[in-house]
This record gives sequence, structure tokens and C-alpha cells, in this order.
Amino acid sequence: MVELIIKGGWLMAPIILSSVLSLTIMIERFICFVRIRLNVTELLNEIFSYVKKNRIKEAIDLCVKNPSYLTNILKAGLFHYDQSKEIVKESMENASLYEVPRLEKNLNFLSTLAHITPLLGLLGTVVGLVKCFVVIEQKAISVGVVNPSDLAGGIWEALLTTAAGLCVAIPTFLAYNYFVHKVNMYILAAERASTELLEVLAERSYSNEI
Repeated sequence: MVELIIKGGWLMAPIILSSVLSLTIMIERFICFVRIRLNVTELLNEIFSYVKKNRIKEAIDLCVKNPSYLTNILKAGLFHYDQSKEIVKESMENASLYEVPRLEKNLNFLSTLAHITPLLGLLGTVVGLVKCFVVIEQKAISVGVVNPSDLAGGIWEALLTTAAGLCVAIPTFLAYNYFVHKVNMYILAAERASTELLEVLAERSYSNEI
């Protein structure tokens, strides 16, 4: 393996660095998403139950005890429970401006790595082929005969960087799409919970008026 890396040329170094960065980001995002509970129906039902019973402090405490992007957004709205629907909605939207970027952290770098590593591999192949044909030209001038094995050997060494770039890019791109899907699911869950909280608060206000 070390010999193949050496034969691939100096452009193997940034490809290997890209693979390390990609793997680091994938592990960090995976750990982050594992800690997030997408199915929080029971928790949400408990929060909304407290709100319906006018026990807002208990609902906020429950959000504090179960910190996540979702409870942080709901907590922002609950702090303004006694104000208008527009203010509650705006508070949750402002909170989401801080929470959503945390979910998307480093995904732009992962996308960049998925796109740049095949280009690095292609560049390495082009550079390798240029060197290969320079050697062929020199042999043709000096010896007059070019051995086909020289051509084949130079080409397969040049193609090593393309293979390495694709080996990094393919899993990186798959991981990026998976994480983007997870983020979209989390955002959808937050939007549903926020809408439900607004409805519960509206029902509570209506009940108090009656």
C-alpha cells in the first residue's frame, strides 16, 4: 500500500489528507445525530400537556432537562407564551436560526471534499501521463525504440491518483447525502412541533377567555 501511494506521486498527499478530514467529519456528525432523538412523541405530548394545563414553568423545565435542537426551539416560544401568536412564532424562528446551522455544521466541507478529491485524482493522472509521454519521447530520441511495458507501467501509475480520489469521493458523497437527509428530517420535525405548540397555545388562550 505504501509503495502504491509513493508511485501515485505527490498529489496522493492531499487526497489522503482529504480522506482523513472526511472521515473525521463523518464520525463527528454521526455521533451528533445519534444523540438526537427524532422520535420524541412522548416528550412532546408531555410538554403540550403541561401547556394545556397552564403549567408553563414545568413545560420549560422539561425542555431544559431534555436539551436538543427541538426543545430549544420550543423553549424559545414558551418564554413568550403570554404574548401574541406572531411573537411566539417569531421567537421560535429566531431560535431555529441558531439551531439549524448546528445541525448543518461541517456539511459544506464534506460536500467540498466529495467534489474536490476526484479532481485531485484526475489532476494526478494528467500529471503522471505527461511524465510518461516525456519519458517515451526521450527514449524514442535516444534509443529509437519504445518498449510497450514502459508505456503500460507509466499509465497504471498515473491512474492510481484517480482511483484513490474516487475511493475517497464516493463514500464521502454518500455520507453527505445521508446527513443532509437527516437534517431535513430534523427541520421538518421542528416545524411540525412549532406549529403544534402554536395551536396548543391558541386553544389555551381560547379556553381562558371562555
